[in-house]
Amino acid sequence: MARFRRSSIARRCGIIWPASAALWRLVSTPDQTLKRTELVTRTVAGLAMAGFTLTMLWLGGIAFWLTTVLLGLGVIVEWANLAKADAATKRLMLFTLSVPLAIMCPLAAGPNFFALGLIFAAAIFTLATTRRPDLAAGMLYTGLPVLALLLIRKQPDGLMMTIWAMALVWVCDVGAFFVGRAIGGVRLAPMISPNKTWAGFVGGMVAAAAFGAVMHIGWGLPWRLTLATPALAIVAQAGDLYESWLKRRAGVKDSGTLLPGHGGLMDRVDGLIPVAPIAAFLVMLPEIEELLMELLRGLWA
Repeated sequence: MARFRRSSIARRCGIIWPASAALWRLVSTPDQTLKRTELVTRTVAGLAMAGFTLTMLWLGGIAFWLTTVLLGLGVIVEWANLAKADAATKRLMLFTLSVPLAIMCPLAAGPNFFALGLIFAAAIFTLATTRRPDLAAGMLYTGLPVLALLLIRKQPDGLMMTIWAMALVWVCDVGAFFVGRAIGGVRLAPMISPNKTWAGFVGGMVAAAAFGAVMHIGWGLPWRLTLATPALAIVAQAGDLYESWLKRRAGVKDSGTLLPGHGGLMDRVDGLIPVAPIAAFLVMLPEIEELLMELLRGLWA
């Protein structure tokens, strides 16, 4: 009887005893279940993308070229969507960009610097046919990073250097996320990306610098690339902010819906896009210097 009275009174007063409270905490709300499902989806998709990317990167050659080209074509479609281009314009942009990307194929006879000229020609052609500078800029935004990644991968130590260029962006993102969450503080660009902070910005730079040092000690990364790593972390975060600005201007949350839990392709490579051309220049700097010296010797001969 006493036990009955106790439980009856407890129910009337809204009291939950410890055992019942433990069971109560096990019951998930719909929002919690949805968040867990999204986290699982995001994690699985992220691991799958990482595994696929590393495999194609390790294989190199046709496999890496095809993967990078498909990535570029996907990005140009998302750029056109953000710019509100019509279907005919999207097809024109895809065809125009496909020409220089095809020249980059390892089986093609065209040199890579010829492909570089064709990318600028594609931008000029797009501007002339559409009268829209934003669509022409999309050609450079997409084509130059694709060419840069392919040029880096073709170097004697191309596998190491491509991993460095791609991984420094990821390390920067991770460092910025965790430091920003732990410290918080002043917002970096509240009108563009409210969640980013100056603490996270610095954390991303420090994480990238540490990664560059590890690559130098453990894998022999050249000094010029090691010292440039924290500066490239700044470039990566600027690319992230730029893509956030594009999405905010277009009134969308993600650049696309291709990747489950991750949005679009641009959402995944927004930091790599501006980093890749600069990284390629730094990687190929000895070749560029040698080429310039040959040109100077030819002029003085």
